[in-house]
Amino acid sequence: MAFALSLPALRDTLADERRHALCQRRARARLLAHAVPSEGGFPLFPGRTGSIHQQCREDHQAEKKEKTVSEEIGYFVNRTPFSAAPAASVSAFSDAEAESAHAFHSTFPGYEPTPLCALDALARHLGLGAILVKDESRRFDLNAFKVLGASYAVGRTVAARLGEAIGSLSFARLTAPETRSRLGPLVLATTTDGNHGRAVAWIARRLGLGCVVHMPKGSSIARLAAIRGQGAKADILELNYDEAVCFTAEEAARNGWVLVQDTAWDGYEEIPQWIMQGYASLVEEAYAQLPAGAEALPTHVFIQAGVGALAAGVLGRLVARFGPARPQVVVVEASAADCLYRSAKSETGLPMTVGGDLSTIMAGLACGQPSSLAWPILRDYAAAFVSCPDPVTARGMRVLGNPLAGDQKIVSGESGAITLGVLTVLMEDPRLAGLREALHLGAKSRVLLVSTEGDTDPERYREIVWDGAFPSIGLTGHSRAQHHE
Repeated sequence: MAFALSLPALRDTLADERRHALCQRRARARLLAHAVPSEGGFPLFPGRTGSIHQQCREDHQAEKKEKTVSEEIGYFVNRTPFSAAPAASVSAFSDAEAESAHAFHSTFPGYEPTPLCALDALARHLGLGAILVKDESRRFDLNAFKVLGASYAVGRTVAARLGEAIGSLSFARLTAPETRSRLGPLVLATTTDGNHGRAVAWIARRLGLGCVVHMPKGSSIARLAAIRGQGAKADILELNYDEAVCFTAEEAARNGWVLVQDTAWDGYEEIPQWIMQGYASLVEEAYAQLPAGAEALPTHVFIQAGVGALAAGVLGRLVARFGPARPQVVVVEASAADCLYRSAKSETGLPMTVGGDLSTIMAGLACGQPSSLAWPILRDYAAAFVSCPDPVTARGMRVLGNPLAGDQKIVSGESGAITLGVLTVLMEDPRLAGLREALHLGAKSRVLLVSTEGDTDPERYREIVWDGAFPSIGLTGHSRAQHHE
């Protein structure tokens, strides 16, 4: 189905969000009135869902109340007509496209694949065959994975403006005085919770481009300082993430800037697709780092999601490369901004929106509107969706930072550790047996995770790992011995 969107319509819809805690954003949602109550809020539909403390039985009035952090872990096993007959295209993640992005990144000074860490002791402790963690805190000097998408999108933008193929533009050519002269003045603009904006500013600085970055309310001062440290003009707005995206899009249109946003909507899809293709380089790196043989291949991938760009980039590449033989992919979100989980749970195939302040420590996942490019891929090909409160990622941070004997320490930030956190709870809590069994997680399972960031907010990292903020005591309910006997 095609959806229509204009910036004025987007602005009007976001104004409505400020009057209603939960509503359908962007003009295309108005075409779907059969699935969205006109007064705002979310309809509930029966689905294969589960949770630790309840079975997702909030009525419509409860859904309309503004929430901060949920006190439950919710899950949805993705067995729908859409997953039974997937139709979303993954041609953007073909072998040729993946090689193009990977070759581009390889030309950057200091490029090397980030470590793939095997946590064998933890895998044994949890009753799994293997746990493999891609440590993106080692990505250049940026402490996060986002530069893979931002740099490739900017590279493709420059190539298009120069009328050249991306394959002809190495980092050396991109930064050459001749290229800068041909390109002329150019300003990049974006909205970010931190890591994406820092990545855009990083590539802009190296190419001699201007850069404007807006952050949503509640953003970390440390992350703001890091963006400014890359030479960008950056500030924090009194808007939530989705409202800030609208603000930046309108500002860029007025000023003739290039919007480099990792979420997509109708009429704005080319750059977000390039960003997703850049993220897919993670898959190429990780699989090249695995030992030879089919027995070493991951059986499961747990991947975090905000708007869904990273998750769809990884899943799209796995589907394009392996087809039905791909690993099962589990999409994990912050419960305060679980738009993908709610979209999947509705079983309508339509994207749903979460409004309000989107208050969570997982700043990189605090996004209330699914990307229009990402959602169809996730809807059709993901194995399950999981919604998690903040203590789950805090547990993941502490486990990664304080490993069992023989395992490597990984410094993982609030958005980076959510997948490890939920995996530990999933394997230890009998109340999540339904999801564990649906995914066939056990002694032969090899689980691939991506720690998407390091301690990008050092003070918050210490509060959680050193001082025990967001305690997870009792999170799993029972001892491990009761789960694996």
